[in-house]
Amino acid sequence: MIYKNDLINIKVETSEIPWLIIFTNENIKEFSYCNNETKMEILRCLDIIEKHMLEYYKPEKINIASFGNYVPHVHFHVMSRFKEDSFFPEPMWGKKQREADLNLPSFDKFISSLLTKLAS
Repeated sequence: MIYKNDLINIKVETSEIPWLIIFTNENIKEFSYCNNETKMEILRCLDIIEKHMLEYYKPEKINIASFGNYVPHVHFHVMSRFKEDSFFPEPMWGKKQREADLNLPSFDKFISSLLTKLAS
C-alpha cells in the first residue's frame, strides 16, 4: 500500500506498466453504495493519478477499469498503456501480443511525486 486515508487506500499492481488500484477502506460491493464523501475521494484520487501518469509517463492511453467479479469490493484500476507494452491494444488481462522491453522513467520517483500531490 502506498497511500491510505480514512476513506480509501491505493496499492501497486506489479506489472510491466505503471498500474495502481484505488480501494475503499470499507468493504463496499458497488460504487453506488458509497456515500458521497467516499465517491468524491475516489474521483479526486483518480483525477490526480491519471493526470500525473499522463504528465510523467506520456502514455498512449490511460485505462481506468472497475469490475469486481473475483473481488466484490469497490476498486478502480488505473493503468498507463503504451503501444509497446506486451498486451496493447488488448486489456492487460487479454492475450499477450508481444514481448515488451519498456524503458520507462523511475516508478519510485513517480510514486514519490504522486504522494505529494495526493496529500495536497
